[in-house]
Amino acid sequence: MSYPSVYPTGVTVYNPKKCWSGYTIFPARELGAMLIDMNGTELQLWKGLHGFPNKILPGGYVMGQSGERNNAFGMQDLVDLVQVDWDGNIVWKFDRHEYIEDPGEEPRWMARQHHDYQREGNPVGYYVPGMEPKVDGGNTLILVHKNVKNPKISDKVLLDDSIIEVDWEGNIIWEWNCHEHFDEYEFSEEAKNVLFRDPNMRSAGGGMGDWMHINSMSVLGPNKWYDAGDERFHPDNIIWDAREANILAIISKKTGKVVWKIGPDYNATKELKKLGWIIGQHHVHMIPRGLPGEGNILIFDNGGWGGYGAPNPSSPIGRMNALRDYSRVLEIDPTTLEIVWQYTPAEAGFIVPVDASRFYSPFISGAQRLPNGNTLITEGSGGRLIEVTEDHEIVWEYISPYWGKQFKINMIYRAYRVPYEWIPQLDRPQEVPIERIEVKTYRVPGAAPSGCKREVKVPGVIPFQGDTALCVAAGDEVEDNN
Repeated sequence: MSYPSVYPTGVTVYNPKKCWSGYTIFPARELGAMLIDMNGTELQLWKGLHGFPNKILPGGYVMGQSGERNNAFGMQDLVDLVQVDWDGNIVWKFDRHEYIEDPGEEPRWMARQHHDYQREGNPVGYYVPGMEPKVDGGNTLILVHKNVKNPKISDKVLLDDSIIEVDWEGNIIWEWNCHEHFDEYEFSEEAKNVLFRDPNMRSAGGGMGDWMHINSMSVLGPNKWYDAGDERFHPDNIIWDAREANILAIISKKTGKVVWKIGPDYNATKELKKLGWIIGQHHVHMIPRGLPGEGNILIFDNGGWGGYGAPNPSSPIGRMNALRDYSRVLEIDPTTLEIVWQYTPAEAGFIVPVDASRFYSPFISGAQRLPNGNTLITEGSGGRLIEVTEDHEIVWEYISPYWGKQFKINMIYRAYRVPYEWIPQLDRPQEVPIERIEVKTYRVPGAAPSGCKREVKVPGVIPFQGDTALCVAAGDEVEDNN
């Protein structure tokens, strides 16, 4: 699709009557953690605080990272995970996961944190009634990197994903390593062959295979499935997704074993075929108790590219062998794999497949279920945040005005909405509705309005009855007169 070079940024739509209004935090590229209200007023910037991701805690505390490892030696390694107060003072910090001695760099302890973390008291890191994350104690689950060798997977160095649990003092009290459970992921022999030859090799550190690329991780929390006797959904169990392998899984906190899984083969059962291929996904989590849809799994199914398997025209070597050029937000029943709710290009009002890519973020992104049943969607690669109702109406939209210096895109990794009362340092803002602009008549200053001054009727010409190309795309038969 082609896109305009000039378009509005900031909040473009806001319907206070239909929104679940509050404050929204997101990483504003190189600037830091940005907090805005529903009209896009920039209320606070925690300058330089990395957002992989940023999360607000009650009392105006913010979590993030204070620095990143030199990319010559590490791949998306953050040096620490910190909690800062409203004024930016660090009140908690974890970095003692691995002692790093990179050539030419000062030796130091690093967390090697990436993509996600969860503070005790709240299973998913966003607002849930009655489940407030702890701010002055408690444990923290952290997604971290490790470099490992596992000849069963590949003869190359692997950038492995681990989940660690640390107490308030920074002691590691629990650990799970992804590569140790390789057989449980049920890769096909074709996928194993591809993985062995090229486990998604990256150049950092002389070469390492980012073979799974887990990008989200959270606790299930109390749920109806476990209450009904299904042990797979124990509240302490952890759900994660692997972007490069197209896998979503739940692991037992007690044993570390995979107890529930979707992917990597979406042709394996009739239920998976009906669900359709989930590709390059982000932010999988179970909707917590107390929110509409509780117990269902919410996923930003990016599309784009991902997976390992048989070579095909889009993937001659079999890596990134699944491809789809649009995104989906899916809410699924984890026991039946039925889609309960979704937001796709079709629900957005686009013609599929002609302009399906108008809802498309092939990397990053996420989705948050709000207390009124709406869903806050981060369409990350385009720096777009939208709040949509259960009936798919966009009732709030924000376009980030912050472009990166090196990669000139305004991407947002992930955004979160919290209630006004979580930030007592601010007075509740005035909520001013913003009506949707009619783009067919909107003009920038100096541009002429639409409407031709002179219309001429051509004798014998039949007026247009529709768009032929559109009819073909929709599956209609069109007579070819050429």
